Amino acid sequence: MDHSPITPAIFYWGTPVVLVTTTNEDGTSNIGPISSAWWLGNRCVLGLEGNSQTTLNMIRTKQCVLNLPDETMVSNVNALARTTGTEEVPEIKIKLGYRYDKDKFKTSRLTPEDSVKVSPPRIRECPVQMEAEMIGVHELMKDGPSELKGFLMAIEVRVVQTHIEEKLRLAGHANRVDSDKWKPMIMCFQKLYGLKDGELANSTLADIEEETYRLPV
Repeated sequence: MDHSPITPAIFYWGTPVVLVTTTNEDGTSNIGPISSAWWLGNRCVLGLEGNSQTTLNMIRTKQCVLNLPDETMVSNVNALARTTGTEEVPEIKIKLGYRYDKDKFKTSRLTPEDSVKVSPPRIRECPVQMEAEMIGVHELMKDGPSELKGFLMAIEVRVVQTHIEEKLRLAGHANRVDSDKWKPMIMCFQKLYGLKDGELANSTLADIEEETYRLPV
């Protein structure tokens, strides 16, 4: 198998789309669509621009909701793709075709519903909703050019309440998801994908009881 060197501008090998809801300074809600997110235990690390409204809201309020759309919600996600909750749109985003949007719920045709443990709303249409609290912020690319200072952030959050649609529950288990029924929306090099082909093969890791991964709270 031959390989050759390339220098990609982006490294989106395949990550879930997340609609992050936060609360603006005036009490209204913002939805930030992102696709840089990964989980360990009940912690999630989010990759965000330092000047985005989502980042500013999270740093100020220390709260958010991570809403996961499924593969049926492409039109809702695309409606948000080039919107920003920042009233003064940064020059770089203007060049990319972004526009200020005060009411992203209306724009995306999504429905807010009250959360249980945090202030930002959940998104009713998303099959998975995780209420979360911000734990820490790490600035990326500190070793890079000075103009990138503060441009990218890795934000750690702790999931404090998880909600899923009943149809996603694994029968016979109180706290497990049926992975055959959960069809997340995946971003891969600027394109949206689903998991229509199902499971590729049995994983040897599946022989380990899932509860053994649960970390102390």
